[in-house]
Amino acid sequence: MSRKSYLPPLAFDRLTPFYDCVLSGILRERQWKDAFVRQVAPMAGERILDLGCGTGTLTIQMKKAAPEAEVLGLDPDSAALERACGKAAEAGAAVLFHEGIADKPPATPEFGEGSFDKVTSSLMLHHLSHEVKRRTFLRVRALLRSGGTFHVVDWGPAATTFHRVVFLGTRLLDGFEPTRDNVSGRLPAMIGAAGFDDVEETRHQNTIAGTLRFYKAVRRGDCVLSSSK
Repeated sequence: MSRKSYLPPLAFDRLTPFYDCVLSGILRERQWKDAFVRQVAPMAGERILDLGCGTGTLTIQMKKAAPEAEVLGLDPDSAALERACGKAAEAGAAVLFHEGIADKPPATPEFGEGSFDKVTSSLMLHHLSHEVKRRTFLRVRALLRSGGTFHVVDWGPAATTFHRVVFLGTRLLDGFEPTRDNVSGRLPAMIGAAGFDDVEETRHQNTIAGTLRFYKAVRRGDCVLSSSK
C-alpha cells in the first residue's frame, strides 16, 4: 500500500509511538472511550469491526467488555497494527487485526457482506477525503447485517468559540480538506445518504483539542442509495 494513501495516527510515522500517550494525557481518552463502548454495548456472539483501529485501544476494550464477541480491527498502518497486536497479547485479548483500508477492506470471508452486527469508527473519519468518506459509509452499510448498527466518534462542530480555535491545530496537522465535513457537521447527512436509517448524534464531549461528536445509525433493509455532495 502506498504511503500516501493514508495518514498515520498523528500524521507522521515517527509520532506513532507517542499516539497512546497523546490520547491518554491530552484527550482524556479513557473518559470518552468508556462512553463510546457503553454506546456500542458489545454482546456475546456478535461480530464487531473496529474500522481504522490504529493502535487497538478501543478494539481491545470492546473485546474485554464482551469476551465472547468476535472483535476485528482494520487499519492500513502496519506500525500501528504491530503496536495493537502487542497490546492485545499483553491484555490477553483474542482480537484479530487486519491490514486494509476503510473503503475497500480485504476481499476475504471475514469481511463478507452482511457479516457484522456492529461497525465502529473512532477518530478516523477526519483523516479521509469527502469522496473516501462517502465510499466508506457505503461499504460499512454493505458489511452490516440488516438491523446492524454503525457507531462513530470523531471531531465535529465546535461547541464553543474556544474549541473552534483550538481545533485549528488538529486541522493544521491532519489537513483542512479532510476535516471540512467534520467541522461543518456533515457526517450525519453523509451517513444517511449512504442508506442508513435513524442517524442520530448521541452526545458530545469537549476536549482541549476540539469537540468530539458521537453518532449512531442503523442499517435496515435494501434501499436506493444517493450521493452526498
